[in-house]
Amino acid sequence: MENLTMNNVTVENDTSVQGNQTLGVWTDYTVEYKVVSVLLVSLICGLGIVGNVMVILVVLTTKHMRTPTNCYLVSLAAADLMVLTAAGLPNITDALHGQWVYGYAGCLGITYFQYLGINASSCSITAFTVERYIAICHPIKAQFLCTLSRAKKIIMLVWALTSVYCVMWLFLSDTQKLVYNNVVLLSCAYKVSRSYYLPIYFTDFAVFYVLPLMLATVLYGLIARILFLNPLPSDPKDSTKKWKKEASQGGRMFSTCSSSSTTAASRRQVTKMLAVVVILFALLWMPYRTLVVVNSFLDKPYLDTWFLLFCRLCIYLNSAINPVIYNAMSQKFRAAFKKLCHCGPQRMEKPASYSVALTYSVIKETSNGESPDHFTTEMDELNTPTDQYLPASILPSAKKMPFAEPCLSGSDVKA
Repeated sequence: MENLTMNNVTVENDTSVQGNQTLGVWTDYTVEYKVVSVLLVSLICGLGIVGNVMVILVVLTTKHMRTPTNCYLVSLAAADLMVLTAAGLPNITDALHGQWVYGYAGCLGITYFQYLGINASSCSITAFTVERYIAICHPIKAQFLCTLSRAKKIIMLVWALTSVYCVMWLFLSDTQKLVYNNVVLLSCAYKVSRSYYLPIYFTDFAVFYVLPLMLATVLYGLIARILFLNPLPSDPKDSTKKWKKEASQGGRMFSTCSSSSTTAASRRQVTKMLAVVVILFALLWMPYRTLVVVNSFLDKPYLDTWFLLFCRLCIYLNSAINPVIYNAMSQKFRAAFKKLCHCGPQRMEKPASYSVALTYSVIKETSNGESPDHFTTEMDELNTPTDQYLPASILPSAKKMPFAEPCLSGSDVKA
């Protein structure tokens, strides 16, 4: 992949200039370009940095938000922050100064973190796609595979592997002087020639863009078949237990069908949100990826300044828009964002009887094969009247139930 700063792309494709030859007369960017570039990049990157920081904070500081899926979203937010700061902000100085101003160490470090953020974001998207597939299509296995501790280990592995993989850019990047007739400018360029660079790019293109999208297409197709075309997997015992009776006085009956339908609706909503993240990743990266592929086969690359700006803005927008998607499509994230900003009415804590009653209902519903923790989160999304839950008079009996304590304290839950 070519670097996301303007000078890097230009220099990489002008490596034929050697010796005392000059690049002609240098002309600065137009005032219109500078204004549009600085304003749009600053706006998108600024909002994206704030939004992704909020995602990380709400997950780390809110106990019920610490779920396997949300851990992958934190990883994605960290990667997006890296892209916005290492790729977006240098474009502002490039538009203002017309040359590289961060020196040799800045060239190596910024190039490294650009690729690290881009590759880690792609791997994070792949990770939560696989996690959603296992949780929905293989709920029995999900009890052991889709846990918070395992998610943390996978994220650490993803960042370790991508960090090692991107080390090569520390040896492929260097500062270079561009000699024009009227000025000499410093640029952050690549050491290797184009013939050596292209195989590296196409490897990146295949591993971190094509393969993740192909895998996501297949897995989300299988998920859609389960969630939207077939009923959720259930235990055979459910066919003989259509109704459950309260273990206290009054003996009121309530249907498990309502619980199953609301849980399914919540799972569909979470899956839709993650699918939108993947779709936007594919669409917003497509202009830049397509441009570099086309330029790889052209003798004279297409380097229109405004089109390059459009391609980069799409990339920055992809890294900035995810928090907006979470806020728009997830009630839990929306509530957590409002709480973090101290805006809107503050919700009161649930009474003990509500929480334990919810846990009791969730325990009885785990016959569909998923971990009780998954349902705790999904049921918490719903605005179900409290009169459907068990009264406080049966709390002692509820506490004696097996697995009740893990449901109350477990944190390996779904988003």
